Amino acid sequence: MNIEQWWPKLSAGTKEWLIANNGDAVPEPIVSEIVAAGGVVASESRWVGQSDPDGLFLSDDAIDWIEAAANEEP
Repeated sequence: MNIEQWWPKLSAGTKEWLIANNGDAVPEPIVSEIVAAGGVVASESRWVGQSDPDGLFLSDDAIDWIEAAANEEP
């Protein structure tokens, strides 16, 4: 499921965290909420970027999408 589909299902607090921390490692509780909203954590998912000891990072496409959503761009 693409970010456009699961984003509306996230809590306001999670959206605010993702906007404020766009590009940072995503904490496990937020990843869990994304998965519960329909996001699939898999390398072929457009929203999934790198994963390292700090956690999961969003892809460049997802980071750009969140920035546009924060700026209320179409």
